[in-house]
Amino acid sequence: MKRYVVRLRDEERQTLRMVTTTGRSAARKILHANILLQADTDGMNRTDEEVAAALGCHVRTVENLRRRFVLQGLAAALDRKRQEHPSRERKLDGEGEARLVALACSEPPEGRTRWTLQLLADALVTWEVVEAISGQTVRRMLKKTISSPIASSAG
Repeated sequence: MKRYVVRLRDEERQTLRMVTTTGRSAARKILHANILLQADTDGMNRTDEEVAAALGCHVRTVENLRRRFVLQGLAAALDRKRQEHPSRERKLDGEGEARLVALACSEPPEGRTRWTLQLLADALVTWEVVEAISGQTVRRMLKKTISSPIASSAG
């Protein structure tokens, strides 16, 4: 007997069908939606082994998804869980990002016509916003904002 029994309500079933048919979701999310639809007691009611074989995934994936759905709900079963303790802390917090954007929108240093990513990174270190930061990290932060002259001229 299954320990975690998936019983979908009509609106949950409809949501899962939309996820699987629109094609606008991540592949993992579509797979999870298909797993839940096939494991539904009121629907196909397949065993974990049958679901895994039909969808080309591991039986543990089906078991884990079934458990997560029963214990935490549909949203937790479909969406990725945010890490509680990321392996790497963010280099710039909100205040640091604001200072970076202000710096990028300001006049470039004397003798330069524009800010480069490395110049911005060096300025953040000089201003003691961060201990060290790469130009690529600066690029990723600036890419998030439209107001940056670098982001708008990057092509």
